[in-house]
Amino acid sequence: MKITVRKFTAKDTKDWDDFVNQSNNGTIFHSRRFLGYHSEDKFHDHSLIFQKKEKVIAVLPAALIVEDGENILASHPGTSVGSCAVPIELSFSDALGIVEKLSSYGVENNFCKIRITQPPLIYSRRISQYMDFAFRKAGYHYLRREVSSILFLEHSVKENLVKFKSTHRTAIRKAEKSGVIIKQTDEYENFYKILEKNLSIRHNVSPTHSLLELLYLKELFPDRIILFGAYLKNEMIAGVINFVINGRIVLAFYVSHKKQYQELRPINLLFYKIFEWAIQQQFKAFDFGIFTVNEIPNMGLARFKENFGSSGVFRDTIELNIS
Repeated sequence: MKITVRKFTAKDTKDWDDFVNQSNNGTIFHSRRFLGYHSEDKFHDHSLIFQKKEKVIAVLPAALIVEDGENILASHPGTSVGSCAVPIELSFSDALGIVEKLSSYGVENNFCKIRITQPPLIYSRRISQYMDFAFRKAGYHYLRREVSSILFLEHSVKENLVKFKSTHRTAIRKAEKSGVIIKQTDEYENFYKILEKNLSIRHNVSPTHSLLELLYLKELFPDRIILFGAYLKNEMIAGVINFVINGRIVLAFYVSHKKQYQELRPINLLFYKIFEWAIQQQFKAFDFGIFTVNEIPNMGLARFKENFGSSGVFRDTIELNIS
């Protein structure tokens, strides 16, 4: 049966989100609420809907970007990951058909390249690499292969704790003995000041989101964007903003602390308490985020995450050269 593709329009919003919520690998980044929070002049949305017998079988959050005068159809720049959200029961034949239709759409609409950033495989409810095979068969190549640290959550936080390196267990005890308290909080402004200062000093960059954007996202996703703060005598000294990716995965999106309190190890205790919360909420894994940038690893960051018992999975960006 023939697969068709068309550009997303506003009237498709409900059908799009209903499909993402039931899909095998949909994430918060596939949600139209997330994709739509940007101002209209920031990105040129070019999201696509794939159908078979008038039934949605895939959606692709995407945008038109221009590089060196070339039009590129790319995973939406306002998200960390994208690619096609597909059904749990996706067939091999449909995977091939979706990618074939995507590639021909790129040709017919005068794109020079198609660039896709795929979610880690562990984000899926049912592990399937049909789409990976289909992309490879159609001529897509790896542009980047970043590594993200994933911690599989056990039945209790104590079961995870025994897998921590002794240095991390010692750090947790030190933070507790020092009087550090961990709690969920809505003090985004206080955390943002810590984050902004750290990124400026260490990397000379600003956070991906402005404070207003973060507050707006929290308003849009009150149950899926969660801030945990570390406090010493009622002063926030560290924090982690977590994004609930889907029903399986929680992602640490922003992590920061006040340098003068680093020796108290508030970040170690923060993650321990976040794991405890995530297990209570029945999530399956915690994504610390990537420790590579353009495939250049930060070895210290890798070791820090490994010491919690994490392992690495790929976050791939693939590309098709059309002309």
